Amino acid sequence: MKQVHIILCSCFIFAIVVMGEFVQNQLDNDQIIYKAQVPRKVIALTIDDGPHYKTTPEILAVLKEKQVKATFFVLGINAEHSPALLAQEVLDGHEIGSHAYSHLALPTLTKKNIEEEFNKTEKIILSQAPQPVLFRPPGGVLNSKVAEIAKQKGYKVILWSIDPHDWQRPSTEKVVDFVIKEAKPGSIVLLHDGQYPLPTAHAIGTIIDTLRKDGYEFVTISELLQYNNEYHPSKTSIKELFDRY
Repeated sequence: MKQVHIILCSCFIFAIVVMGEFVQNQLDNDQIIYKAQVPRKVIALTIDDGPHYKTTPEILAVLKEKQVKATFFVLGINAEHSPALLAQEVLDGHEIGSHAYSHLALPTLTKKNIEEEFNKTEKIILSQAPQPVLFRPPGGVLNSKVAEIAKQKGYKVILWSIDPHDWQRPSTEKVVDFVIKEAKPGSIVLLHDGQYPLPTAHAIGTIIDTLRKDGYEFVTISELLQYNNEYHPSKTSIKELFDRY
């Protein structure tokens, strides 16, 4: 899975550097949610790529101990192999979103294959969980074709504002320090559970304890967006997203 992430990151960099202005011009009208503007200290933990038979139970145990609900963007192929863990995430009250089926760079696929990635994952999720309404593209790689398919299928596209790169297996301390430093009301934190070992389970406990002391409350993505009854979701065009990298 680490190799997959490296490949996807390389694809993302290629798209930004080589395709640059063409990609930006094609996507100016598309918008994605990467954080929220909220009237209080709330923050969302999101966990991608699982379930994994070792890492996911460790994370679930910490979340249960801390009484925190997170949003799991499950990878279809992994959920298919570990339906009991998907069921446990639901039983524990966590939110389930789609991360597509096979962690391919979706913009490189045909429309038919992209739709298959959505449909296969949705079918797997529905075997254990309610209809998913949140989607995170693998590697954060997105174009107008993928965004339009997601919209047609009723999904909100969710990226993130804090990425400690836990999948690269830095120390627990580095993961914690990065998240604490970058945390702001309405932040969306990107974490992973698709491989083993990872520092994530140990880091989450400290992140929760530290930010709670600073007055933060942990919510799911849907809960985070509910606070926008008075505040609009913070969105960015794909052009602006590319400009940040």
